Amino acid sequence: MKKKEINISLIVFDFDGVLTDNRVLVFDDGSEAVLCDRADGLAFDLFRQEGIPALILSTEKHPVVAARAGKLKTPCIHGVADKKTALEKYCAQAGIKLDTVMYVGNDVNDLAVMQIVGHRVCPADAHPRVRAICQTVLRSRGGEGVARELAEKVMRLQFAK
Repeated sequence: MKKKEINISLIVFDFDGVLTDNRVLVFDDGSEAVLCDRADGLAFDLFRQEGIPALILSTEKHPVVAARAGKLKTPCIHGVADKKTALEKYCAQAGIKLDTVMYVGNDVNDLAVMQIVGHRVCPADAHPRVRAICQTVLRSRGGEGVARELAEKVMRLQFAK
């Protein structure tokens, strides 16, 4: 069976509901924390090894987003209300064609940005409207190794020798 090839120049990840399980822990002092899957860390290493840049793009303006991006050694744009415009600007500055961008999102605030990219991916528990437009629906739920599953799929599809 022939492997399908995908032309990917950039993989963009939403944060909440993709790299987290979309829940937040709120402590007595009002500080917040989220849960992430450590397996996703290896995924970002694999993308780098294969020369595929990644980006985290989030509407959430919270230090935890930038902290996780730093741990993953991945650029991050967060605190943006309009993800579509933010991604268009990022890609224009980086010389990346939008039809070579893969976007991983899970909720209705991802729909507009997902419409402008070449490949749309979502976790298993994504909103039904998001699932309806995605070429790839993963088996993993948000925060349960979405990036890791995607890395394995991308490496198998794009880099099979």
